[in-house]
Amino acid sequence: MIDVEGAWQLGHEDLASKLAGVVVGTPHTDLAWRNHGTAAIGVIGGDRDEHGITGIVPDAVTAAASVRGIGTASAIHAAAERLGPGDIILVELHAPGPRFDFEERDSQAGYIALEWWPDDFAAVQDATSRGILVVAAAGNGAESLDDALYERRPPEFPEWWRNPFNPSNPSSAAILARAGASPPGTHRSAHGPDRSRLAFSNHGARVDAQGWGREVTTTGGFWDRPGDLQGGAEEIAWYTDTFSGTSSASPVVVGALAALQGMLKAAGRPPMSPERARVLLRSTGSPQQDAPDRPASQRIGSRPDIKAAVTRLLPEAVGSGRAERYWDELLPYPRELPPRLRLYVSGAWRNLDHPSPEIRQAVHSAFAGGRPDVRVWFSDDEIVGLVVTG
Repeated sequence: MIDVEGAWQLGHEDLASKLAGVVVGTPHTDLAWRNHGTAAIGVIGGDRDEHGITGIVPDAVTAAASVRGIGTASAIHAAAERLGPGDIILVELHAPGPRFDFEERDSQAGYIALEWWPDDFAAVQDATSRGILVVAAAGNGAESLDDALYERRPPEFPEWWRNPFNPSNPSSAAILARAGASPPGTHRSAHGPDRSRLAFSNHGARVDAQGWGREVTTTGGFWDRPGDLQGGAEEIAWYTDTFSGTSSASPVVVGALAALQGMLKAAGRPPMSPERARVLLRSTGSPQQDAPDRPASQRIGSRPDIKAAVTRLLPEAVGSGRAERYWDELLPYPRELPPRLRLYVSGAWRNLDHPSPEIRQAVHSAFAGGRPDVRVWFSDDEIVGLVVTG
């Protein structure tokens, strides 16, 4: 996964394991940019270790592409040049649109997704034509992307341009992500019903899926300041629990898609294409909810549901079921076998080789609680997916 934006704290203690560095561009020196990029990558690929946070897919290899000095379209294109089918580009950017005559505003009112501009549209379309998934922020402008305003072609745009927010027009095949409310009570806060549209969130028929738009815990500081969850003199040890906006929602969607691509790989299947990924996100997931003055008809899409998506993606190659009991082989026999966690699912023992300490502990705790809810996906006797709830 390559994150396209401005800057990152590449030496962060919780990103060192799988962060490949900056592949193109020169990062901004501004602290707010650096905190932003650090937070985004942490949501996806934060290391699985004894401190800090753990990303959704900590084993994913992540990298960065800076727009500074080369522009957004060139950064997207350069990222695509370094990836292959099934890999992911995250576009953590939006821009001031025509609502306020393209004026930069601190409120971000009127900001929209980059694909509305023809050079960015072409760069994204080039990436998706290679089989690369592109997840892009739909923008924090409180706009309806269905508005007729976006049908008007600016005089400097080429003749071939058509409004990409209109589903009847040619598509970039990117996945547009928007920000939904986190569950009420998260960090003792409430931003509306769970999965409802947040007031700043753009919406419309073009939007594919939502992620948490508030209260996300991750690496990095708060805006242009040290971490509000953990600060101090060392920037490499900053953490926040208030990452928000499209910026927090889009990495959540990326994490879910990367997990699914990993499950497909484990099952010996080809990765999802951009179109298949979009269809999957739209046909599965936890549905958007109504909020006062923000009905679900103002579409931001469903929040990804990995359980439902796996069942849809691998109905034949992968079985699933709830684990009835477990056996943790701390000392495997014969000794040449890897350490394994064994779960009894659907009438047979299934094996997870080299389980992490966190997975072991989660399974132990679930069964110790007396009512375990351990959902397992398996191919023959090999476990390819595992979710512990509760």
